[in-house]
Amino acid sequence: MNTVIFRTIAPLIVGTMLVFSVYICLRGHNEPGGGFIGGLIAASAIAVLGMSSGRDAARRALRFDPIAIAAAGVLLAASSGLLSLFTGSAFMTSIWLYLELGETTVPLSTPMFFDIGVYLVVLGAISAIGLGLETDDGEGL
Repeated sequence: MNTVIFRTIAPLIVGTMLVFSVYICLRGHNEPGGGFIGGLIAASAIAVLGMSSGRDAARRALRFDPIAIAAAGVLLAASSGLLSLFTGSAFMTSIWLYLELGETTVPLSTPMFFDIGVYLVVLGAISAIGLGLETDDGEGL
């Protein structure tokens, strides 16, 4: 499975999958997609990297422990819901902030931060499972 062609093309595949996963995550609130699907695509990219370069190289590419990534996602998702309590609203009520950047208005919202938190949880959890099943040489089970 770990051929020269696969090892050569894997970085391009991984980069494309990671960019697409962020796109899917960020458009998910208004269109199909979201943090869960984006996180699955990103975890699949890490699995492809693990198959092509080995488990240790994939862990180094993540830069953080996958469980720490998942924990940061849980913290972000929970805090996005708790912010509404400071406004006197019900838990998980959406809060919107509009940033004026020159002629462009950038909307930020707590649902977006919740989706990013879910993205990180799924990326971290599935990557931890996938890398735990990988062998050192990238062959898997």
